Amino acid sequence: MTTLVTGATGLVGSAVVSELINRGESVRILRREKSAMDLLGELADKVDHRIGDVTDRVSVDEAMQGVDVLYHVAARLGFGGKKETRDMMRVNVDGTRNVVDAALHAGVKRMVHTSSIAALGRADWSEGVMDENSEWQDSPANTVYGVSKHKAELEVFRGIAEGLDAVMVNPSMIFGVGRPGENTRQLVDQVRRRQLPAAPTGGNGVVDVLDVAAGHLRAMDEGGTGERYILSGENLSWRTIIDMVAEGFGVRPPRLQLSLPLGMVLATVMEASGRLFRFRPLITREAVTQASRTFEYSNKKAVDELACTFRPFQETIERIVRAIG
Repeated sequence: MTTLVTGATGLVGSAVVSELINRGESVRILRREKSAMDLLGELADKVDHRIGDVTDRVSVDEAMQGVDVLYHVAARLGFGGKKETRDMMRVNVDGTRNVVDAALHAGVKRMVHTSSIAALGRADWSEGVMDENSEWQDSPANTVYGVSKHKAELEVFRGIAEGLDAVMVNPSMIFGVGRPGENTRQLVDQVRRRQLPAAPTGGNGVVDVLDVAAGHLRAMDEGGTGERYILSGENLSWRTIIDMVAEGFGVRPPRLQLSLPLGMVLATVMEASGRLFRFRPLITREAVTQASRTFEYSNKKAVDELACTFRPFQETIERIVRAIG
């Protein structure tokens, strides 16, 4: 049996590949020619490489030939900006459309699509703990990334209507060793280097990348066609997250709280400077708005139906500290 993984060189994709190799599956990956291979490490020699891009239908079709099951993990994450918005829509929406269509054409038996809690929608700030039944509503509260992942889900649902056996997983904020400067590793490095001046006032769901990878395989094996499963370990405030990271590295956490008004002023200045001097701003108004709110998610469905387990966030931090010192 041949298993294809897109996005295999990223944080989640590389962890999924590791899980698959550990259980003896024959793994093929679709990657760009210049993709960094550091997160795959020695696993890079144990997989079949196909060069291409999810936005290129021809290369997707070629990679899909002879594939039995598929993990579509590839995605672009970002917070606003015209270029980032274009890239997210191109990779997350158009790329998913290509993967779904190629899977249908190739007769792939089953697909797991990596979605996000952002695809659940955030129309009502005060709706409490969200689950898989939360319905998307168009709202300024949704991030551009969330919109792109919602539209990607619609492509998967379309594929299901056309005969594709597919299931989706919706991870919360994923923590792992990762790659410096990317995803939550950027936050971890800012805290350990004492470069974070203040903590946001909100909170979010957090989950270990190892549990996310295991959840992908559980979804493949046990998930219902057309179902979504939230993969999230704990709901924590940003203050708690930052304090735990700081304690793990033995540094003092920032004492200040970043209020929404102050954060918006700083983000506006940084966005303007970024446009003027052509650099990516450290924070954006969209990021500040999201970080000032508290979002909580239920993992009950994944636990009950997939038998997923989620380690404490403290254990995740300890593993990251051991890895990067």
